[in-house]
Amino acid sequence: MTPANRSRDNMRLVRRIAFVAVAMFGFGFAMVPFYNVFCEWTGLNGKVKGEATATGEYRVDASREITLEFITSLNEGMPLAFRAEKSKLKVHPGQYYTVNFYAENLTDRQLTGQAIPSIAPGLFAEYLKKAECFCFSEQKFEPHRERTMPVRFVVDPKIPEEVRDMTLSYTFFDITDRKPN
Repeated sequence: MTPANRSRDNMRLVRRIAFVAVAMFGFGFAMVPFYNVFCEWTGLNGKVKGEATATGEYRVDASREITLEFITSLNEGMPLAFRAEKSKLKVHPGQYYTVNFYAENLTDRQLTGQAIPSIAPGLFAEYLKKAECFCFSEQKFEPHRERTMPVRFVVDPKIPEEVRDMTLSYTFFDITDRKPN
């Protein structure tokens, strides 16, 4: 192999490696939008589009019962004790319900948190409508104090008949040190 051929082969290899590096960066940059589109298209992950807020009255369908399960979790480093007053609740579509959630700050300093909701199965997230929720805004927690945070909701009676179980989960994130924009 001549030095000219070797140099040409090395340049081709460098271009290929550079292309792979740029493609990996672009793929990493595009993952979040792709993931959001995928979740919206498939209904996976129960991502809530905006917030389905309850407005007005619904006709109660007492002939149907849906079991709603409540799950609470904390993001790493969020020093709270966080729980729902009930783990499950049987609801009739069209009837409003209130469930209390409790969070206690386990530290000696004030914390600010934000709860992110998720609904499963995600395809039916649009039918769970909230009139009041602690997830609508940031929550401040005083040191060693417990707070009661109500969630008032209704399941839209238009929910498909085959839906018998739903899960509403909240994950609290610590945003105390977040810098204002």
